[in-house]
Amino acid sequence: MPTAYILINCILGKEEEIIKQISQIPQVKEVRGTYGVHDMFVKIQTDTVDEMNNTITNSIRKINGITSTVTLVSIPEQGGRG
Repeated sequence: MPTAYILINCILGKEEEIIKQISQIPQVKEVRGTYGVHDMFVKIQTDTVDEMNNTITNSIRKINGITSTVTLVSIPEQGGRG
């Protein structure tokens, strides 16, 4: 099951609105606001790589107020729990 973590920056003051919108996307397993360089992170899991690409490109990156994203795709064979 493809898993990706997306680091998001957004317009100041839009964080809670964006988190609510992202949390409605079925492939999103976790979304949290963060301190530091990025404003939030999102964990998504999909059935296929094509679904992952579509979710990131058409569901997340097009949300009004998001200014940039960094996507980290996990390597299933390397580490982790669960």
